[in-house]
Amino acid sequence: MNARPATDYAALQEAAKRNLWLHFTRHSPYAEADIPMIVRGEGQYVYDQHGKRYLDGLSGLFVSQIGHGRADVAEAGARQAAELAYFPLWSYAHPRAVELAERLAGYAPGDLNRVFFTTSGSEAVESAWKLAKQYFRLTGEPTRYKVLSRYIAYHGTSHGALAITGLPDIKMPFEPLPPGGVRVPNTNFYRAPAFVAGDLTAFGVWAADEIERAILREGPESVAAVYLEPVQNSGGCFPPPPGYFQRVREICDKSGVLMVSDEVICAFGRLGYIFGSERYGYTPDIITFAKGVTSGYSPLGGMMVSDRLMEPYQHDETTFLHGVTFAGHPVSCAVAMANLDVFEKEDLLGNVRAHQAGFRATLDKLNDLPIVGDVRGDGYFYGIELVKDKATRETFSDDESERLLRGFLSQALFDAGLVCRTDDRGDPVIQLAPPLTCTQEHFDEIEQILRSVLTQAWSRL
Repeated sequence: MNARPATDYAALQEAAKRNLWLHFTRHSPYAEADIPMIVRGEGQYVYDQHGKRYLDGLSGLFVSQIGHGRADVAEAGARQAAELAYFPLWSYAHPRAVELAERLAGYAPGDLNRVFFTTSGSEAVESAWKLAKQYFRLTGEPTRYKVLSRYIAYHGTSHGALAITGLPDIKMPFEPLPPGGVRVPNTNFYRAPAFVAGDLTAFGVWAADEIERAILREGPESVAAVYLEPVQNSGGCFPPPPGYFQRVREICDKSGVLMVSDEVICAFGRLGYIFGSERYGYTPDIITFAKGVTSGYSPLGGMMVSDRLMEPYQHDETTFLHGVTFAGHPVSCAVAMANLDVFEKEDLLGNVRAHQAGFRATLDKLNDLPIVGDVRGDGYFYGIELVKDKATRETFSDDESERLLRGFLSQALFDAGLVCRTDDRGDPVIQLAPPLTCTQEHFDEIEQILRSVLTQAWSRL
């Protein structure tokens, strides 16, 4: 038997520069440099074309909960592909979608018993908005269409999801967007208004009450839903203050507004629970999910919906006129089931809960660096905000942030062997979301790399 020929990575680089369009990426720097090419993953690490190892401190993109290279999960997908590679959920069912829906309903809080599958988080977010609008039409409130979401929150890139997203810079090139997106304050306590800056609980009450004030300003009869992540991703991991979600639940119930928990990132163990809403003790009307449901071994997303929202669709000729070709794909559902088997057999939720304090304590060591202003997050999901002046919390200008993040930190951290995210969609931050299999040795490696690179960054300012 002839040996398998070695991969020609030089030819792949040429082809990538000629044919591949990278997402959310400036292509100009690659005119004179190679595109980073990850070719293999094993456990908590990935490897590039040169064999160099990197700790995957972002789980790919908040996705790879169980780590890389799990043959058992890959084989589950292969077995399903051989049995039934594809069939749609348009008027039909297949066993894997039914089994997965039943399993997810068993994990979900309250009466969120109905699963509508998609292939991505953006599709899930947009599906929930469409459901909310049609639900209110069916129940005699057709003027409800607006959606509240938090400042600088990210909820997806399709036109509907982008209208919900609270990041002006990524919305502007595609405007006009569907009408109805309304912004409310986020829960970044580090940047809290002065009148609540010294009291976390008071800050949470104020931030939640701002949602009620926005509903009243818009007119409750026009507002369909409020979208909230358990821990807000964009801006650098804003956890909720005590009582925040309970107050929001009260506000939604009082005004008849649906509460959507966008858990595309926070579900499936990122915060130590299958659904992040469980960690903070609230029951939404809809949960959107994707990413960790398969740990990235196959694309899948969806929304969990309460029985109340499904009820109008159970009668006469009523139909939710919405669908996605590859939603609930048999291979993806089989992979999701195998992924969740790993969660249970290896107690990954227990691993996160057992080690989350150590992760935080290890990252907190970085507070002795002058460039580190705030370390925040929960579970295995953290942001480190970088500042120009630690005492005054002065942030960097746009030009300084550009030079700091894109001109140095992003490449330097990667060169040092750490995959993470440097982001300035809010104030400059480094984000970390390692696989749920990580333990103290991995946290120490993350801290050592960050300490070295951030020290270099400060010396360059």
